[in-house]
Amino acid sequence: MVIVEFVIVPLGERSLSRYVAEVVKLLERKGVKYQLTPMSTIIEVPTVKEAFGIIEEAHELMFRLGAKRVSTTVRIDDRRDKERKMEDKVQSVMEKVRGD
Repeated sequence: MVIVEFVIVPLGERSLSRYVAEVVKLLERKGVKYQLTPMSTIIEVPTVKEAFGIIEEAHELMFRLGAKRVSTTVRIDDRRDKERKMEDKVQSVMEKVRGD
């Protein structure tokens, strides 16, 4: 699985929650596993190609919602030596916090 964090910002807007809500609806319609954070959205998909397709849809969605300028930032964790999921990354850190 590829874990991808992205931030899509319609520039010039004061409040982004309505835009983020529409991206979340898009992810849910597509059946994409996601995690919403206060500053970004993280998705888990089989391939980088699929991730870019989803992000492109979300980016274009901003324009359909009325944005005139959009900035999108993407970070990709593409690990191929073993299968990892979003929860695994968090669990690994928490085990170290607890001293497990």
